Amino acid sequence: MGELAKAYGRGPLALAQISEVEKLPLPYLEQLFASLRKAGLVESTRGVRGGYELTRDPSAITMGEIVRVLEGPISFVECATEAADGNCCELGDSCPSRFVWQKVRDSVAGVLDSMTLADLMRDQPIASATLE
Repeated sequence: MGELAKAYGRGPLALAQISEVEKLPLPYLEQLFASLRKAGLVESTRGVRGGYELTRDPSAITMGEIVRVLEGPISFVECATEAADGNCCELGDSCPSRFVWQKVRDSVAGVLDSMTLADLMRDQPIASATLE
């Protein structure tokens, strides 16, 4: 997503380019981008000059959105996920540990939701697969 943010507005990037720069296996990137495309964060273009690009400005995509698409709800323990119903064990809402994990979850989610892809890209090294 960082490479796509750097190339935003200049056309699609091939996954092979991103794979090379990010040192990630192409099959792994294909899996990630399938999820990102399904979630509407990226779009694909076929053909010789094809590849992927962001569907929105990097300043309009939060890191929280990306993490939730790729990893699911923010969670450190089962009973304190963002989607938890409180009935994961006998103690439920009276569990003192659950309260701690909910606070940790909310803090992490707050940071991720307040940071955009554009924020992440500020002050990053120039070396990338982006179109020059």
